[in-house]
Amino acid sequence: MVEISYEAFGNKDQALFPRATQSRTTGLTESGGSGLDPQPEEKSVDEKFPKYSPETRLIHGKMVSPHWNYRDHIVPPISASASYRLESAARGAEGFLEFANPEFNHDTQSPIYIYDRLDEPSRGMLEERLQAAEGGGTCVTFSTGMAAISAALGVLLKAGDTLVSHRTVYGCSYSLFTNWYPRLGIRVIFADLTDIDSLTRLLEEDSSIMAVYGETPCNPSLELLDLQAIAAAVRPFADARPPRRRPFTIIDNTFATPYCQRPLEHGIDIAVHSLTKNIGGFGTDMGGAVIGPKLLEPDLLLYRKDFGGVLSPKAAWPPLVYGLPTLALRCRQQMDLTHQVAVFLEQHPAVDRVIYPGLPSHPQHELAQRQMRDFDGGFAPGSLLCFVLAGEAAEVKERGARFMDLLAQQALTITLAVSLGQIRTLIEHPASMTHAPVPAENQLAAGIEPGSIRLSIGLEKAEDIIADLEKALSQL
Repeated sequence: MVEISYEAFGNKDQALFPRATQSRTTGLTESGGSGLDPQPEEKSVDEKFPKYSPETRLIHGKMVSPHWNYRDHIVPPISASASYRLESAARGAEGFLEFANPEFNHDTQSPIYIYDRLDEPSRGMLEERLQAAEGGGTCVTFSTGMAAISAALGVLLKAGDTLVSHRTVYGCSYSLFTNWYPRLGIRVIFADLTDIDSLTRLLEEDSSIMAVYGETPCNPSLELLDLQAIAAAVRPFADARPPRRRPFTIIDNTFATPYCQRPLEHGIDIAVHSLTKNIGGFGTDMGGAVIGPKLLEPDLLLYRKDFGGVLSPKAAWPPLVYGLPTLALRCRQQMDLTHQVAVFLEQHPAVDRVIYPGLPSHPQHELAQRQMRDFDGGFAPGSLLCFVLAGEAAEVKERGARFMDLLAQQALTITLAVSLGQIRTLIEHPASMTHAPVPAENQLAAGIEPGSIRLSIGLEKAEDIIADLEKALSQL
């Protein structure tokens, strides 16, 4: 039995197509499936269990979700269909009308699935949890972190607009801003976003600024941006403009993860992530996410559909069932190990200095203590550190390369590889690897030293990591 409702389109005379709704008699939908749509009387986990912490919710999610009612599954299922059966033309037409429709509420209404590039349940459940973890109005996932960054800025900027970026950003972000945005007529200003007065002057002088972008901690320098100060500086200029044509603040929160820091809590508009890193956690799949205001959801969905950077169900499933449920556990262990390794390196005579927000020697340690906090309010400085070997500037880069070669040849616990946030400890040379697109003179201006080494701590035993580091340092 199928009931017909015209509520979604106004009165019956105004309706283009009737809406096929779930039958309360049979529990089936016109799509023919009993698994895709939840029973209307079901309550979400938020309603049934309001007292549980965000950490617990990362494991269990909503259980009963508008994206997929999987109450009989302990583990969320994975979908594997490029397209979905539609039992009537009316249902198909309604699905297309609902897609990217600002009046459609993905949090409470069951979508009509049509085609994977538009929407599908595994990805939807991941977005649901990421949205809750960051505290945003919406989350839209993408195939990679760079696809997410491109989308977040792509829905805000057009020809003639200006992007203000912090001077220190990931190499591929720098490449996007310098190689591609000029072709699109988008101007990019690289500025020091730790200088709030300078940012305010830029906003006062240039009404074409539509986005202020940065990372914190920065890649790879571990410099921090004051989230509250940046948000407060931009807010007066945003409040004086139309909601969709005003400066937005965007922070890449990949290094910290939602466990260690939630930019939106500090007034930032949008957080972006590479799911490939800590959130995924195991280095098996790529992905990206944009979390921000509900206002931007339609444009983000349309951008993903039209530019095609869609996160596949097979890539969405691992962070959903492995990455997010273990995020808190992994972060706590990795931060403990990172602190031990940082203290060891800071005391070693072959090391000139160590940059880690968890050390009192970090020049912004007080800021780190203020804004890098876990769900329970504990200090959470992350699992990335950067260090520079001792020696004359001319020889430090060569010694760093020899040091990493020794580790690559002799160490079990430390892998010479790019990326970060995995269960394995990874080491790399930013100036020649991840930030190679940035010219040498610009690297120096951004605080990326030729001899700096980035270390992403995994889950190996601290004593084993330190022993491998000690052995390589002793051979320099």
